[in-house]
Amino acid sequence: MANAVGLLAGYALDRALGDPRRWHPVAGFGQVAGALERRLYRPDRTAGAAFTALAVGGPVLLGAVAAAATRHRPVTRAVLVAAGTWTVLGGRTLRREATVMGRTLRDGDLPAARRRLGHLCGRDPSTLSESELARATVESVAENTSDAVVAPLLWGAVAGLPGLLGYRAANTLDAMVGHRSTRYARFGTPAARLDDALNLVPSRLTGLLTIAVAPVAHGDRQRAWQVWRRDRNDHPSPNAGQCEAAMAGALGVRLGGRNVYFGRSEVRPFLGDGPRPEARHLKRAARISGAVGLAAVGLAAAYPVTLGRLVGAVSRRAVTGAVGRRGLAATAGGRGLAGGVGVRRGSGR
Repeated sequence: MANAVGLLAGYALDRALGDPRRWHPVAGFGQVAGALERRLYRPDRTAGAAFTALAVGGPVLLGAVAAAATRHRPVTRAVLVAAGTWTVLGGRTLRREATVMGRTLRDGDLPAARRRLGHLCGRDPSTLSESELARATVESVAENTSDAVVAPLLWGAVAGLPGLLGYRAANTLDAMVGHRSTRYARFGTPAARLDDALNLVPSRLTGLLTIAVAPVAHGDRQRAWQVWRRDRNDHPSPNAGQCEAAMAGALGVRLGGRNVYFGRSEVRPFLGDGPRPEARHLKRAARISGAVGLAAVGLAAAYPVTLGRLVGAVSRRAVTGAVGRRGLAATAGGRGLAGGVGVRRGSGR
């Protein structure tokens, strides 16, 4: 119950206040991770694995210690989970950036829109048109609805404080070193693979929730479902396509194409049907993202007091049963040994 209350309270704080403007804990973690990277970096996966294990293991251990210390203090546990949830969520900031980008594009201020894109993704905006800026924003909103909202809530529901902090650490590392640059092609692979694994379920849940809430932005559930089923596995990422295909179907637009980063470019397959995104689609994308977040926090808060309680009970029974079986085996073994000794002694006499 403490975890459920904490998740709800943390989500409410993010919805009302957004990210802290100063002294953001995630930014602090990034600085520490950057210092650790400078000490451990070598252009191979072994060094990258050690870096990832230390950088993610630290927050997980911190969360586990805090959870153990508040095991019999539900109010303190709820406060810590609320603070952790607020720290790792980014839903309000994501929606605000999409709304500001839409307004800037409607005003025709392309230079300002290009400067703004860096708040959402790492593409080179210098030559992007209004349509390409809008596409980049829609794709970022779709993917980050999973990364910054659904996934933290899901891991917080399943694993409490260690899940919240560990997921955000892994996702932050992926943003730092998980891309295919010359420096990180091998060193960043373990962080990227861990982030992929942690997002397998959240990204698919995000796609399904996007389909479910499509009508809040005048979208068609049936079309979103069809596009999601057809296009979700065409994306090179095992997770981003789940979110982007559902968003494309919900908005009735076509995503994908050539993405230009600083020093490299990638061609992504097309997702969805219809026109390319425009400024008018960004407000709708933000509305869908907000509705997905509300649905996700409802599921996350319900899990610890429903399915989570059942899973815990089953786990405890399994552990108790295993301990009981070992005890019976030890008792039986002791009796058998005593009996054997008695037989041998009898035969000796």
